[in-house]
Order: sequence, then structure tokens, then C-alpha cells
Amino acid sequence: MGRRTQAERTRATTGELIETARRLFGRDGYAATSIDDIARESGLTKGAVYHHFSGKADVFRAVFVRQEERLAEVIAAAAAGAGDPWEGVRLGVRAFLRACAGAATRQIVLLDGPAVLGWEGVREIEYEHTLNLLHQGLAAAAARGDIAPGDVTVRAHLIFGALCEGGMLIARADDPDETLAAVLEQAEALLAALSRPSAI
Repeated sequence: MGRRTQAERTRATTGELIETARRLFGRDGYAATSIDDIARESGLTKGAVYHHFSGKADVFRAVFVRQEERLAEVIAAAAAGAGDPWEGVRLGVRAFLRACAGAATRQIVLLDGPAVLGWEGVREIEYEHTLNLLHQGLAAAAARGDIAPGDVTVRAHLIFGALCEGGMLIARADDPDETLAAVLEQAEALLAALSRPSAI
């Protein structure tokens, strides 16, 4: 194999930094994780971290994006086994909520994300990944007539908002597994109402 270019080495180092930071932020939280921690765990100097990122918030944004990418991959994989777009939405919703019970998603996306990036910053990233998947699924289901007619964009935002609130309930629960079961049940009821035109 030939020697890697500088650009390839930079991408590799940045990717390693993001993965290390993702592990630390997911385990310890944003406030308890320092640039020194990230540098040490990555086997780099603090200056090397600052060569790639402007500061801890910049590292966190990259971590948040990566966590959203992983969430989108999990949702897409769950929906891929569906027989139709509407079933894909339902399976994707369940996969999203289950992921909210995971330590990394809970800490990075639900707890620290809004505080560090702000609501608009979080939604901008989510729209590129998880919210966008929901929008696409609803649009496909609407095109097939699987759900009642209506504004797909508004519905996607309303449903996603409800799912994020459900995720917050799971993230802050003393018993996340018990809360997950309750949230999954109510999410199914919410989607069932949307799939019955007479109930709209």
C-alpha cells in the first residue's frame, strides 16, 4: 500500500479524536470532559487537538453529528426490513426510542446536546439525519395513501418533537427500561391514530 496523503492522515486523526471524544462525552458528560482528557486518551498533545478543533464545543458538535449519523444508521437498518413505508416509520420510531435508552445517545444527544449547541443547532443537525429520515418515511407513506392526507413537514416536526420528549423521559428516568416500555406503547398509539383517516 502507498503512503497516505496529508489529507488522509488529517481525516484519520480527526476521526480518531471524534471517536475518543464520543466515548468520553457519552460516559462522563460534556462538563466533566476536558480537552486535556480527549488529548490524553487519544495519545495526542492538547495543541494537536486545537489544530483540528477550535475548542471543546467544536469537538462536541462533531461528536453530536457522528452520534446522529449512528442513530440514522440504526433507524434505517430497522426500517429496511419493513414491508411498506408506514411499517418502516413504525419500526424506525421504535429503534430511535430504544437507542435513547443507550448511554451515549442519552448523554450526548438528549442531555448535553441542547445545552451545548442550543435548540436551533441541535435541530439543524437532526434535520440532516434522524428528522430527515422520519420526513422521508412519512412522505412515502402519504404517497401510498397509508396515512391520512395532511402536511407531511408539519407532521414530521410534531411527531419528532413528541419522540424527543419521550427520549428525554427515558434519559432522565430512574428505570430507563420501564420508561422505555411505556413510551414505546404510547408512541404506537400516536402513530396508530395517524394511520386511521377516520381518527384525524
